[in-house]
Amino acid sequence: MEPVNLGTAFARFAEHWRPKIVAELNGQEVKLVKVQGVFPWHHHDVEDELFLVWRGRFRIEFRDRIVELGPGEFLVVPRGVEHRTAADEEAEIILFEPAAVRNTGNVVDERFTSPTGIKLERSEN
Repeated sequence: MEPVNLGTAFARFAEHWRPKIVAELNGQEVKLVKVQGVFPWHHHDVEDELFLVWRGRFRIEFRDRIVELGPGEFLVVPRGVEHRTAADEEAEIILFEPAAVRNTGNVVDERFTSPTGIKLERSEN
């Protein structure tokens, strides 16, 4: 049981759209992801997703509306709801979702689909 410093954890990686696991609890994973650009349309058949903005601006697009989020704001996307995420400038997002969820849900896209279970190892400092 050690605290996670979010600023330090986000500073340890640069790639976009590849979530890193920083904690696990009750069958859920807490993941950090840097985003920029537009992610593919997709949905998750059995999982809800929580997106919490740590830094920057982030939007979640639905077929009938767009939700804009800033630092300290979050949104839960219910299972089965088609959506895509986007950020014009780099943003840092915290995700809460069940373990082993594929980030692209029902879609496989070689540019965006991330292997599940990528843990961000703690630094020694």
